[in-house]
Amino acid sequence: MHFRLTLAAAALAATSFIGSAHAETIRVAIGTQDTTINTATGGLLIRELNLLEKYLPHDGKYKDATYDIQWKNFTSGAPITNEQIAGKLDFGVMADFPGSFNGLAHLKAGRKSLFITVLSGSVKGSGNGIVVPTDSPIQSISELKGKTISVPFASTSHGLLLRAIKAQGWNPETDVNIIAQAPEVAGAALKSNQIEAHADFVPFAELYPWRGFARKIYDGSQANGPTFHGALVDADYAEKYPEVVTAYLRAALEADQLIAKEPEKYSELIAKVTGVEAEVDYLFHGPLGLQTRDLTWKPEYRRAVGTAIETLQFLKKADSGLDVDTFVDDRFIKAAFKASGLDYEASLKNYGQLPLDAKDAVTGEPIKDPKRVAQIWVKDEPLVRHYATAENAFKALKTLEGEGKAIRVFYAQDRESGIKLLGNQAWFVRSDKGEISAFLLRESAESWAKAHGGNVLDFADAKSSVVASN
Repeated sequence: MHFRLTLAAAALAATSFIGSAHAETIRVAIGTQDTTINTATGGLLIRELNLLEKYLPHDGKYKDATYDIQWKNFTSGAPITNEQIAGKLDFGVMADFPGSFNGLAHLKAGRKSLFITVLSGSVKGSGNGIVVPTDSPIQSISELKGKTISVPFASTSHGLLLRAIKAQGWNPETDVNIIAQAPEVAGAALKSNQIEAHADFVPFAELYPWRGFARKIYDGSQANGPTFHGALVDADYAEKYPEVVTAYLRAALEADQLIAKEPEKYSELIAKVTGVEAEVDYLFHGPLGLQTRDLTWKPEYRRAVGTAIETLQFLKKADSGLDVDTFVDDRFIKAAFKASGLDYEASLKNYGQLPLDAKDAVTGEPIKDPKRVAQIWVKDEPLVRHYATAENAFKALKTLEGEGKAIRVFYAQDRESGIKLLGNQAWFVRSDKGEISAFLLRESAESWAKAHGGNVLDFADAKSSVVASN
């Protein structure tokens, strides 16, 4: 009897030791894409601001737990997927196309991943884009027939390119020459005019023009195909540690709220970490930005996953399909919203850009029409200056330059699409009444001028026209 009790006690002790050892250390390994700046709220900001530590559970079954938080940065989604399948990562941050491939690759390996949240996106497709070398005569996609276009294969921008070519009525295999090229390779190729065009994802369609060796001729919103970046988690991990998954998403929600309140400050932080200039970061994260930071599973984003899966099959990158309804899992983000005191359903219905609640920096008038807004970021000033109209901004620009102040960047909003533009890359129409409207494309400006009257101008001429009228 004594012998059996001793054995039972030993077995109980061993079980307790194994259970506590397991509870003591829980790995939270997250694969990020820092230079893909619209993922910052799901990676870079959480890491740099130590937000995850605030939300990891320490009660119930996690009472004695300690956490081994691991951050690994990558330049694309594919290696994150490889690391997840190898069991080296628990979470991964990536776009709709590589995210869908992530789900397919997990199934092929006898595993499963879950797409648990959107982080940032555009239901119209802005964020992806096509650029050409700065001195290229090409002004729109309609002029790319017979040209060589490079793109990161099986990326979200590859999907955009195929949609754009289809919209032109072209055959992607015969009417254009599509070649595979990573962003860093494409940058050098654009500089040396080795390619005639390049399609890419965030932030390269804006970063290359900002750095002066490319010009954007096509924005993803013209294809009207939703795109997003989000986060995935290993399904077994999520089942075992659902509260940890919710904690990660609560950290993402706080990161989102922080950058919404102080976009300039956190754009500077993103720039410091990634080398992607703050002026480009603000294009995405500032008010009226190119994309909306959105952590809800809008129907358009669910459809984007389905489209990505179909396109991957078309590209012969996938052997089988994937059930979107089980792959996209909104349980955890809904729990995170609830735990953070936020209304998921209200956010789900909100399609607006981050609003601009400001007054004109010169006139003091409230800014009401977002498509007329222009902004100036003055060097050594922490905050961007806002203007109700482009003509007000150009007048202010004249004054600022007259005072010897250096200008970091001039932003304008596309009059038709509402996307934020780098002013020095935009086209403008000045009406007979002096009203100035901004456009991404020259052909759009020409159409507007024909319909409403006015002259088509580049940035320098638009600036001079306002100066001359005063």
